[in-house]
Amino acid sequence: MRIVDIRETVVPIKSDIRNAYVDFSQMTVSVLALVTDASRDGKPVVGYGFNSNGRYAPSGLLRDRFLPRLRAASPESLLDETGDNLDPHRIWAIVMRNEKPGGHGERSVAVGVLDMAVWDAVAKIAGMPLYRLLANRYRGGRFESKVFVYAAGGYYYPNKNLSALQDEMRGYLALGYSVVKMKIGGAPLSEDLRRIEAVLKILKTPDQLAVDANGRFELDTASVYARALAPYRLRWYEEPGDPLDYELQAKLADHYSGPMATGENLFSLQDARNLIRYAGLRPDRDVLQFDCALSYGLVEYLRILEMLKDYGWSPARCIPHGGHQMSLNLAAGLGLGGNESYPGVFQPFGGFADGIPVENSYVRLPDIPGIGFEAKNELHHLMQALAAQ
Repeated sequence: MRIVDIRETVVPIKSDIRNAYVDFSQMTVSVLALVTDASRDGKPVVGYGFNSNGRYAPSGLLRDRFLPRLRAASPESLLDETGDNLDPHRIWAIVMRNEKPGGHGERSVAVGVLDMAVWDAVAKIAGMPLYRLLANRYRGGRFESKVFVYAAGGYYYPNKNLSALQDEMRGYLALGYSVVKMKIGGAPLSEDLRRIEAVLKILKTPDQLAVDANGRFELDTASVYARALAPYRLRWYEEPGDPLDYELQAKLADHYSGPMATGENLFSLQDARNLIRYAGLRPDRDVLQFDCALSYGLVEYLRILEMLKDYGWSPARCIPHGGHQMSLNLAAGLGLGGNESYPGVFQPFGGFADGIPVENSYVRLPDIPGIGFEAKNELHHLMQALAAQ
């Protein structure tokens, strides 16, 4: 059993939308195909990976550092103890050789792309969906038959008025979502409050709406927003300040007793641990949004879950960023609290298997080997084209 080829390409996911910090007009994604000599149904097993939206394609890091280390490794060093499958933990250690501690930056994104492809291949070689493989290895075989998902949208579009914002959210409700999220911080507070109230008018309860500032605010502004948001009793107030400003997050709890969410822009066990130690987060209500596709992959995410357990946090408080099938498998297999979803944006990478509906903000997973990319036709077509090069 060996890896016979590794192919990577860059795919644009540009869109005329913006949040409080960035626009997505130049956004790109790395897509990777890991070709093995294992076979299923007479075809080589190929593992696929990509990075989540919000970070650009890490092609240079993959090409110059991480893929050469993997290619140079002896085939035997990449296998598990049976010799019949790849070992994601051993592969992770090999590609991270000669990497200095700290400075996680974009290298965590590159490793996350590769790690996703490895786990996809491992589950395919084992002949089972990734969520079942994870449940068997780490949860005594227990997995969730369906996963909570919420629709992330409400971006700032050019010339988008309140009526258009309401129509967007009605569209998500019609798709089966009962919880939605919208952006704040990209407009004055008075305008954002009008946008929030417009969305609340079409919802049954305020806890159906979460808001996301994408790290835009300093403490004073974050606090002003907190006091203004508190009476609405929203689902959560997300990433009010810089993701590494743990003091801001801790002080904000004095102004906001409702649930808060953060973590999507922390890319390592060390940063996640510092968040838990110093940011004043509350394990009975707050939400952790670490995204394995951006943070060194599932190998690192498993370490983060162990750390959270040591600090008294339940995996049910984890609802990963990214809206992709990898995190959906983690949620089902490891008992996380749910997964983000991006209906209609960041395609074909956002969203889940074709033909499986969202019902009251829950979705099921396909019963096919691997992560399930083959059940999402547009994405699988793109990935197949890369594997066939």
